[in-house]
Amino acid sequence: MSKDRSSSKEHNEYIKKIKTRNRAIIIVQISILFIITLVWELLGRYGVIDTFLTSYPSEIYALFMKLVKDGSLFHHIGISVFENIIGFLLGTLLGILVAMLLWWSKFLSKVLDPYLVILNSLPKTALAPIIILWIGAGYAGIIATAISVSIVITIMNVYNAFIAVDEEKIKMLKSFGASKIDIFKKVVLPSSIPTMIGTLKVNIGLSWVGVIVGEFLVSKAGIGYLIVYGGQVFKLDLVMMSVIVLAIIASLMYKCVSIIEKKYTRWKY
Repeated sequence: MSKDRSSSKEHNEYIKKIKTRNRAIIIVQISILFIITLVWELLGRYGVIDTFLTSYPSEIYALFMKLVKDGSLFHHIGISVFENIIGFLLGTLLGILVAMLLWWSKFLSKVLDPYLVILNSLPKTALAPIIILWIGAGYAGIIATAISVSIVITIMNVYNAFIAVDEEKIKMLKSFGASKIDIFKKVVLPSSIPTMIGTLKVNIGLSWVGVIVGEFLVSKAGIGYLIVYGGQVFKLDLVMMSVIVLAIIASLMYKCVSIIEKKYTRWKY
């Protein structure tokens, strides 16, 4: 009984330390952001930096509130988020499906391996003009660009996770007469879920790269359009505000995937 109480007390202290450390991390993160913003504001107000090139927080905030009040910012955000979510989901799902086909057929994986390596080494953004010319200068072209940026890395990451599954487990299932689909469902897929979730995190950023590049080229609305327009008319406060909004949205999406990851980890262990 005393051992149980002792271990319980140690466990509670350990949990308390973890929570204290997590709170300290959040406080330091917020403090760093506050200090950077304050220094940036002061340097801009006192003319130490060229605000024409960098703007400063209060000016960016004023522009943000103006665009929020007239509703135009939500229009641009809605378009970019829509394009990103569709590109993100399709790129991830198609990548996983192709990885499943490659795992299923070793012949197919050997045939496609050099092509995947070449596609992975290419700068995907360089292909954006070609993709948009093929598909069209609209939502479809931008979404296709987002898919092209994320699909190859998804295929390679997930396929490598599939083939890295413990061979002994597969052999054991085969010895019991399990079919290939049973092996995939019972061992390969569950073992690869952490990698899939990690790939989701990567794909959030990659999909945004594809969307913004696509909007740079052809869009008449969206966060990428605001960045290009701000640069063309030398409204650097609009450019900086758009970049900050983009960073916040991408961070929120990343946080959503992290919550899913935590729930899966909690269920697993």
